[in-house]
Amino acid sequence: MSRGGGGRWGSVSVELVMAECAGCHGVCGFWKRVEGPEERRLLELFSYGLMALGAGSALLLCFIPMPYGRYSTRRFGSLLPARVAWALQELPSLLVPIGLAACGGEAIAAPANRVLLGCFVLHYAHRALIFPLLIREGKPTPFVTFVLALLFCIFNGYLQGRSLSNYATYPPGWLKDPRFITGFIGWLLGMAINIHSDHILRNLRKPGETGYKIPRGGMFEYVSGANFFGEILEWFGFALACGTTESLAFALCTLFILGSRARQHHQWYLEKFEDYPKDRKIVIPFLY
Repeated sequence: MSRGGGGRWGSVSVELVMAECAGCHGVCGFWKRVEGPEERRLLELFSYGLMALGAGSALLLCFIPMPYGRYSTRRFGSLLPARVAWALQELPSLLVPIGLAACGGEAIAAPANRVLLGCFVLHYAHRALIFPLLIREGKPTPFVTFVLALLFCIFNGYLQGRSLSNYATYPPGWLKDPRFITGFIGWLLGMAINIHSDHILRNLRKPGETGYKIPRGGMFEYVSGANFFGEILEWFGFALACGTTESLAFALCTLFILGSRARQHHQWYLEKFEDYPKDRKIVIPFLY
C-alpha cells in the first residue's frame, strides 16, 4: 500500500517537474529567466537611450523632413501602401505588451498596473486596428521609414509592457491618488484631442478633391499640430499616472519628435498659404 501511494505521489511529482521544464523552455519561460535586477537596470538604460534617441531625432529633423506623409519620397526606399504600413508598424506596440502581461509577473496582478497597461494597449489598439481603416488615400510610406517605426514600436512595446508587468510597484490606493487621477485625465483628454484632430484632417477634402487646405476647428484654432499636441499631452499624462522612468522617457521622446514634425508642418503652412493664421502657434497652445 505504501509503495502504491509512493508511486502515485512520484507520478505527480514527475508531471509537475515536466510541466515546469516545459514552461522554462517556452517564451514565457525565457522572460521568467531574465527577470531580475539586471533586466531592471537594462530597462533604465534603455529609457535613457530613448530620451537620447528623441533628442537626436529632433536635431536631425531640423535639416531633414520626416520622410512620410506629405514629405514622402522614394529616396528612403520603395513605397508601401499607407494603410498596410501603418497597421504593421504599430502592431508590435499592441501585441508585445499583451504577450508580456500574459506571461505573468508580480506587478501585473495589481489593479493599478492593469489599468495603466490597459491605457497603453487601448491607444495602440486604435492606432493599429482602427486608424489604418480610416485613412483616405494616404501618401505611401517609404520602406526605411516603415522599418524604423516598426523597430521603435517593438522596442517601446517591450519597455512599457515589461515595466508595468514586472517591475512598477504602487502603494495601495494609487488609483485614487491625485497624481494618477491628474495623469489619467491628461491621457484621456490627449487621446480625445488626437482622435478628433485626425478626424478634422481626414475630412478637409471632399470626395474627388485634391490638394491641401488649412485645417480649422478644434485645437487647430490654436496650433498647427493639433494631432501632435494631443498625443504629447496623452503620453505626458500617462507618464504622470505611471510615475516610471520608462513612461517619462516615452513622453519626452514623443515631445522631441512630434514637436519637430509640428514645426515642419507650421513652416510648410506659412509658405503655402498666404492667409494662414499668423497667431496660430506650432504645437503648444499660447506658448510654442
